[in-house]
Amino acid sequence: MRTDLFTDPVDGLDEALSAVDAFDRALVSGLLRPQPDQAAGLAALATAVAGTPLAAQVAEAADKAAAGAAGEDHLVALAAARTALMGSVHDALTERVADITGRPRVEGNTADTTADEPGAHVLAAARAWLCDLARAGWQGIDHDLVSGAAPVVSAMLPDLRLRRQATLLDGFAAELAASCPGATLDRVPLRRWADLWTRALLLTLPGATRTPALSTATGRLLPLGVDVQEHATAVQAQVHAVFEPADGTEPRLVRAAVSAPKPDTVVGAGLWQLLRPRMSLLAAVGECRAMELDGMPVTDEGDLVWDDERARTGEPADPFGTARVVLATATDPATAPLDRHPARIAVPVLLEGYTVEADVEDEGAGRPVFALAGHRLAVDTDRIPTAGPLTPEAVAASGACLGLLRWDAGEFVLQPLAVETTVRKKAVAAHAGAWAGGTTDKAGVRAEKAATDSVAVLRERAGKLLRA
Repeated sequence: MRTDLFTDPVDGLDEALSAVDAFDRALVSGLLRPQPDQAAGLAALATAVAGTPLAAQVAEAADKAAAGAAGEDHLVALAAARTALMGSVHDALTERVADITGRPRVEGNTADTTADEPGAHVLAAARAWLCDLARAGWQGIDHDLVSGAAPVVSAMLPDLRLRRQATLLDGFAAELAASCPGATLDRVPLRRWADLWTRALLLTLPGATRTPALSTATGRLLPLGVDVQEHATAVQAQVHAVFEPADGTEPRLVRAAVSAPKPDTVVGAGLWQLLRPRMSLLAAVGECRAMELDGMPVTDEGDLVWDDERARTGEPADPFGTARVVLATATDPATAPLDRHPARIAVPVLLEGYTVEADVEDEGAGRPVFALAGHRLAVDTDRIPTAGPLTPEAVAASGACLGLLRWDAGEFVLQPLAVETTVRKKAVAAHAGAWAGGTTDKAGVRAEKAATDSVAVLRERAGKLLRA
């Protein structure tokens, strides 16, 4: 592993992000009556894509927006330019990751997919609301404006093909509603809200809802770890794994995700009760076992469309053993065009032979840093879920770490999925997903019981309401 590349600058990265930041600042006050500094931000975005096929459209859109006369097509062009710039940052960083790990990457598949264009009128309504949002700006949002998303989301939700757009729009509107009125905001999450706005806008365009091409996977699946993402009303577990095809071709990295709605009272290990019945893979992860797949659907981007009928539990498979033997030769998956964003980078890696230090630049918070071969890599222990036995203390005492290499706030960071520590001269592993299939651990049992009690109370109350 090329640890020296963790901190080496990436050519053109700062310039691309600077143009994105300039555009993001222009959205703060809105594009209805732009000021000179906003016009400069729009011009910076147009200049950044001047050598691309987007050049003419974006230049016109920037001029129109600077004059306060931007139409829907102009705002879409600006969103496309910003997305293209973030995509270029993603590509540069994934190339750097490939240099660090030394693993090959799959070339993107540009084959056409089957057209599937649902709800054109609903998507047009969503697009109109997002354009109104850009004209008002983040400081101009109020409850009347934000509430305009509610009927659009309600119209989208019954159509499963529009569930992705509906979820994004609903979550974005909820964040904005919690920040109303925008004129009183002390701090605006510039990049986050601009990310959500551009993605939501582009997902309303024809072609964005097309079903990805699928192939089938038959062979052995070797789990590496679980990334748990929890919100107040939803939870998702994404299993990262190595897939060894039965035909003997090269192994590749794949993912399998399961999500579920949840009440805000279900937290910690109780989350597995919501997810476990939906995916048998979680039990295999908790038991450190492989799974045998037979014709499992998989996208070109390495996402398994999980079907329990096409999988059965296999032999024991230690994730650290898998990482030491197979991970270095596994092919990294391609990334779909609209998913090219630095926040999407999450590459499984194995680090060994490091020493653990405290981050002296972390304002006393004590975030650990792995020092390896004279180079330092920050460890994002805030991403460790409370739904498992892995803790920051275990990370600080570890000698080997299996995790996801990410890009955050201008630097590479490591999200731990599992660590090995030495206890009485024996290697002991702690996995974030160790309780996924159930646990006898006292802390895990208590948390699951508390979650069971909470769910039982909620079901009883829901039953009374339905009978009333």
